[in-house]
Amino acid sequence: MGEDKALLPFLGQPLITRVIQRVSGLADELVVNTNRPDAYAFLGLPALPDVVPERGALGGLYTALTIANHSLVAVVACDMPFVNPDLLAAQRSLLEDSGYDAVIPVTEHGTEPFHAVYRRESCLPAVKAALDAGSWRVNSWFDNVDLYFLPPEETIQYDPLHLAFRNINTPEDLREAEQLAKGTA
Repeated sequence: MGEDKALLPFLGQPLITRVIQRVSGLADELVVNTNRPDAYAFLGLPALPDVVPERGALGGLYTALTIANHSLVAVVACDMPFVNPDLLAAQRSLLEDSGYDAVIPVTEHGTEPFHAVYRRESCLPAVKAALDAGSWRVNSWFDNVDLYFLPPEETIQYDPLHLAFRNINTPEDLREAEQLAKGTA
């Protein structure tokens, strides 16, 4: 997009504001991971830079797990205007009731690690080991923990319109998402 997607206007407010409003009822703690904390001061939330700079999405995940104060950590992308709180709550419940280390949805496009819930104590060391090994891929540590990959047939009951994992990568994506949001809220 050529600019900070989280700050793009979406239905009259920054996109990140919409994402935060959608997930705010799920957690005792909300933290924004950004390498430009001053740009997010308007949110009134902690805005913290990557613990390990310049390591992409894997570094962002590591930061989220490192700075979290709770055992279960939901991680969502800032460019997902339809992040689904009901689906995240179901993922959290599944994680609480199981021995899994994370619940990560799977779509026809692959895994969705930025609409997922992680068990901090077990995932943090695995993500750190991947970073220490020089990996950049966000899924490079998946084989070292016990993951539940939530299949589409389980997500559909919470996301019947298949919107939860839609993200904004182009101006056209933004326009389409705004039109959808006007019709679905």
